[in-house]
Amino acid sequence: MSKSIFITTTEPNSGKSLVSLGMLRMMLNRSSKVGYFRPIVNQNNANKKDDHTNTALSFFNLDLSYEDCITFDQHEVVQLLSEGKTDDFIQTIITKYKEIEAKYDYVLVEGTDFSGEGGFTEVDVNLMIAKNLGIPVLIVGAGNNKKKQEFINIMQLSYHSFIQKEVDVIGVIANKIDPNEIDFIREKLTQAFPKNVHIDVVPKVKLLANPTVREVSTLLDSKVLFGEQFLDNTISNYSTGAMQLRNYLTHLKENGLVITPGDRADIILGALQANASSNYPKISGIVLTGGLTPEDSILKLIEGVQSSVPIISAEGGTFEVTNKVGDIKPKIYANNNQKILLALDTFDKYINVDELTQVLTNFQSEKLTPSMFQYRLLQKARASKKHIVLPEGNDDRIITAAARLQLLNIVDLTILGDKNEIQQRSDRLGLQIDLNKINILNPQDSIHNEAFGKTLFEARKHKGMTETTAMDLTRDVSYYGTLMILNGLADGMVSGAVHTTMHTIKPSLQIIKTKPGVSVVSSVFFMCLSDRVSVMGDCAVNPNPNAEQLAEIAISSAESAAAFGIEPKVAMLSYSSGSSGKGEEVEKVRKATQIVKEKKPNLKIEGPIQYDAAVDMGVAKTKMPESAVAGQASVLIFPDLNTGNNTYKAIQRETGALAIGPMLQGLNKPVNDLSRGCTVDDIFNTVLLTAIQANQN
Repeated sequence: MSKSIFITTTEPNSGKSLVSLGMLRMMLNRSSKVGYFRPIVNQNNANKKDDHTNTALSFFNLDLSYEDCITFDQHEVVQLLSEGKTDDFIQTIITKYKEIEAKYDYVLVEGTDFSGEGGFTEVDVNLMIAKNLGIPVLIVGAGNNKKKQEFINIMQLSYHSFIQKEVDVIGVIANKIDPNEIDFIREKLTQAFPKNVHIDVVPKVKLLANPTVREVSTLLDSKVLFGEQFLDNTISNYSTGAMQLRNYLTHLKENGLVITPGDRADIILGALQANASSNYPKISGIVLTGGLTPEDSILKLIEGVQSSVPIISAEGGTFEVTNKVGDIKPKIYANNNQKILLALDTFDKYINVDELTQVLTNFQSEKLTPSMFQYRLLQKARASKKHIVLPEGNDDRIITAAARLQLLNIVDLTILGDKNEIQQRSDRLGLQIDLNKINILNPQDSIHNEAFGKTLFEARKHKGMTETTAMDLTRDVSYYGTLMILNGLADGMVSGAVHTTMHTIKPSLQIIKTKPGVSVVSSVFFMCLSDRVSVMGDCAVNPNPNAEQLAEIAISSAESAAAFGIEPKVAMLSYSSGSSGKGEEVEKVRKATQIVKEKKPNLKIEGPIQYDAAVDMGVAKTKMPESAVAGQASVLIFPDLNTGNNTYKAIQRETGALAIGPMLQGLNKPVNDLSRGCTVDDIFNTVLLTAIQANQN
């Protein structure tokens, strides 16, 4: 996996560009395979492209196109969030990021610039993106125009806003600090933040903090009259030349920009002469307003003067132009090598590059958000491309989910039912589904019925099944789908939207049967909480398992967790923790835990343990401080169906967690049961689970 970092700021104009350029070079010094990603940009300039992204790509000659690096413009994000399409927004960003991550050793991700439309809280959006990408954050804050304690408080508040949302922060950079206050700010930040948070302090650099004449010219869409080669002159201040020359000259300051109407030849010539005089400060440039240009004789006079002062002509009145110049925020453009090199030099001088590199390299996160888990499901299922049978083709939800699965080309599908009826349902629902790309079979009249009947009879004749009964059962969609799996025509089955659990599972128990060494079929739910995904078993199948069965459920659930990229840390839940509790039920859990330890000595398991001690590190330190599982359990095994089913539903309803499942485990081939109240999303996710199970088998 690549090493990635997310750079965000506390406010606009914090100097994030300096840090991001320095980080890119830091990464390039360690690998030539460095990626760059900006999920949200503000493309409001004439080129309709983000200037900073262009600078990063062109200066470092990164192996990405502009389109590779960006996902949304700010106005698109405002629209999506206002329409309640947060999941679509996040999934799109995850997909784009993962494409970049797969190609590069390091990836720099930049947050928003706090500019443009204010239709959403940018801090919250940056939090959401960093959390769902699962990468650490580096916070950049600007100390200019702030009291020292005020700045420290802002940095702390920003840090805690990320930490409270379960986002890892590996460092804070105080930028644009008064050089006389650097040591003080560093000391206060060191006291305010945990020791594992990297801290650097960068002084304010005037050449970086101030705009150039080129930036003003670009903003005003002006015409360059003279001195194009000097457009990178830095502007420290600006003034309007509207009074008589003798009075205006007293207002000139070093590196000042002169703004004056284009017909004020006296101000123009006087400013140029002042620039040449040792008695007056140097000026950075002249902006002529009103779309006016001096008379030819004046232009000829200016042309003959050797000067390093660029002169540009802009439309709009003097007052309007002055306001625009006052609002400009300095940027580092791709063609301004002086600023880029100064930014990189400043980064190297004030950032502890070796320490920051070490922090980034050593960072590991076990956090897994629901969005990232769903993305992993989709990618795992797509990689294996299994064949799944959906027996309930007479249900609109099944057909809708099948349309989505076909569009994303994740699995091969067989739907059981009448093709004409399925087509009519699809048309009525307005689905873009190509039934020619989906295998549709009707168990009432199928070419496979005779062969399936013989197979079923041979499998069940020892139980007294007759050939006639076997042939009749092949017309039942659950038996037909199960026989497809047995005969290698499908890899797994998803059913239960219309049929009962027993109707769905019974054929698989009779025909497919359990894996060697497994005596009980059990189930798990993947509970997608805000900051993690927990595997919960058994919440759907076994009412009151004994100790041996509970041990099997725990082992199967741990294997399922590992198959889906979750490190299994198993908590055997009970009403007491450790050796304190007594009673038949707690003894059952204690015995089951011991059986698991004997069968799987390398598996991390704790039991009996209470739910709070299993998932809360604070409680765990009090109740079971020596445990390798307490406080961080990822697999939660309930002692009976009553406890498990009620607990998972309570968590789902009270926290808004997404529950994916149940997923059956223990069968030789995957068959999964849906709730009759399932949604299209439930069906979609269960098909993904089934495809991954089939690949695991």
